[in-house]
This record gives sequence, C-alpha cells and structure tokens, in this order.
Amino acid sequence: MSFTSPLAEALAPGVLARFQRYVRVDTRSARRVGRTPSTPGQWDLARILVAELRAIGLADAEVDEHCYVYGTLPGPEGAPVVGLLAHLDTSPDAPGAGVEPLVHRDYDGGVLRLPCDGTVLDPADMPVLGTKAGHDIVTSSGDTLLGADDKAGVAEILAAAAHLAAHPELPRPTLRVGFTPDEEIGEGSLGFDIERFGARCAYTLDASQPGELQDETFDAVEATIAIEGVDVHPGWATAKMVNAARLAGRFLAALPPELSPEATAGREGFVHPYEVEATPARAVVRAIVRDFEQELLERHVALVRRTAEEVVADEPRARLEVDVKHQYSNMRRHLEAFPEVVERAAEAIRAEGIEVVREPIRGGTDGAILSARGLPTPNLFTGGHEYHSVREWASVQDMASAAAVIVRLAGEWAV
Repeated sequence: MSFTSPLAEALAPGVLARFQRYVRVDTRSARRVGRTPSTPGQWDLARILVAELRAIGLADAEVDEHCYVYGTLPGPEGAPVVGLLAHLDTSPDAPGAGVEPLVHRDYDGGVLRLPCDGTVLDPADMPVLGTKAGHDIVTSSGDTLLGADDKAGVAEILAAAAHLAAHPELPRPTLRVGFTPDEEIGEGSLGFDIERFGARCAYTLDASQPGELQDETFDAVEATIAIEGVDVHPGWATAKMVNAARLAGRFLAALPPELSPEATAGREGFVHPYEVEATPARAVVRAIVRDFEQELLERHVALVRRTAEEVVADEPRARLEVDVKHQYSNMRRHLEAFPEVVERAAEAIRAEGIEVVREPIRGGTDGAILSARGLPTPNLFTGGHEYHSVREWASVQDMASAAAVIVRLAGEWAV
C-alpha cells in the first residue's frame, strides 16, 4: 500500500514505534473516584511524554499537579500560537492492562483472527477494515483494547513535532502541545489551563477515518435514576417488599428501543443506559443522553424522567430521584465564529492528498468543552477504529497520514 505522500512514508516508522510504546502503558480512566487523574497509569504515560518532548527539543515540557502535559515548539517571532491536543487515558469499558500490539503487515483484506479469547476482526462486520487491504494493521492480542483512542493521536503529535523540530526550515507557527487525562470519563478538559496554554486555537487528534474534520458534536447529559425500595427477608416479604431491582428492570424495559444507540445513526440522538447497580433495597441506573439539537436533547431527558416516574408511581412506597448532569455542548455553536480555524485544517488535509470528510461526531471530544470555554478546537482523524473494545485496530498508513497533516497544518498557520 502506497502512502499518501513521501512525508507520510517518512513519518510512519516513528509514529508506529511511539504508538507501540504508548499502548503498553495501562492508562484506563476510572469513573467516580474523585481525583484527577483517576488512575496512576496516566501519570506513567505523562512522564514518558514529557521526557520525549524534551528530547525532541521542547525544552519547557512539563506535567502539572493534575497530570496535564504542556510543551512548546517555538516558531518565528510574531507567529500565531496554535495548539495540538490528545488525551492520555483509554476507556474503562474494556480491559487495558498488558496490551500487546500486533502488526499485521500488508493486510490481505480478509478476516483477522487474534490469538486471545477468540477475538475476530471480520470485514463483513467492519466494512472500513475491508478497505484497508495492503495496509499494516495494528491490533491488540484480542483480550484487551488496543488504545488507539487516543494514543494514536498522541503518537502522531509527537512524530509530527519531532519532524518539525528536526527541520527548522519548515514553515510553522509556535506550536503548543497538550495532553489531557480522563477524557473518556468526561473530565479531561475541565482542569485544562487555557490561559497557560496561550493558543488562539487548537486541534484534537481523536477521530477515525482519514479526512475526518469534525466541528460538531452531540449535546450531552448524564442522567442518574435512583430508586429506593423496601427490603425485607424474602421469606417474610409478602405484601411488604418493594424490590428496587425489579422497578429498575421495568424502567429499562419501558425505554423506547428505537431511541437506543444500536437503533440510531447519523444525526439521530439516543438514550443509553450504560451501568446498573441494583439490590431490592436500592437501584441506580446511569444513562447518557445525546442529541445534536438542544431542544431534542431536552425531549429525551423529559422522556427518561417521565418513564421513571410512571414506573415508580405503580408502587407508592418506592422513592425516586432523577439527577441530570450537563457534560458538554455541541461545539458547532462555539466554532461558527472562527471559520478560519476549520478551513486551515481542511487545506492541510487536502494538501496531503486526502478528501475532507465533514461529519458530526456521534460522541464528544475534549474540544467540545474547550470550545465552549473559549478555545476553538475542532477534531482531526487518527486512523483508529472500533474504539472502546478488544476489536480496536489502527492503520499505520493512516496514522502516518494524520502525522503528515499536522506538519502541513503547521505550514497553514505559518506567518
């Protein structure tokens, strides 16, 4: 498989080597632990990255007290300051310890059978994989996630920064590099110091297919439904017990199946229960609610609340509490005032010979919160796929293209 450019081909070995190092560090985040970062492995990777940034010439690289990594590649005097961002953590939804990256050279376009747990990557189920014949495909061994989300982005930023540092004749602005903890649990950009970062705009590397340039995300909330029952010994429960676990089950069954993630696509929103803790005494259902329009999001939230109230109303001795927490807003509303930020990224993608793909993200990135906080931050592709699962994979050629786009993006922002 040929690369998109000689530049991408030159960057590929460095991208792959860095990626293989980074994915071996277990950086899964953890929900509801009350500290940042939520897991110690994120510190391990942060320290590795600080050392590597300094080694390539970012002398001020450092990690702060909450595991945010910052570094600067200076540009010419008077140059604008532009940021590059990726996140350190991986999803807590799949095993992440002991990742062993496997490189399947010159992939033949067929089924990939991984050595552990019977994990199979089948193009019949993953159409994008089938288009990568001739690529070098990186997977885990099948019993862990790979970590392309977002260590592919991390590796691409490091490889591009190293290339720019080694070639001072190449046009560039002042580049600020940042790596954030706990993005996967929605907290990655909350403690990010925008003033300290000092950039006029930034780009996250956290999308998938080559050409993706994303400036629109879901509006997002989390809904927590807590049901208090009445628990007694089951042998003497007649007419006394109110089983909160059963009420939670009825609530879940009453949610419209057509509003689930597996039944929606494109610009359709969803309600996704992702965690249930239940005993007869107390049940807690946690769900994420998503849509691209605030009005529709509010309708989904109202549906969740109404459904829970109707279920619990059948048992007056039960008690219900519904808590709704804002997570992030559609970054389109915050980026519309900065069209040049998106357009320069589009020009960089085209310069690499790749067609620009403009589709909204059926999810979120650090850029959604950062854009709302005043730092315009669209999202670029990484070449990773099947995130948050043991079937996760990435193309070396596509990762190299992403690194090359970063180099070209630097040229777009040069004085």
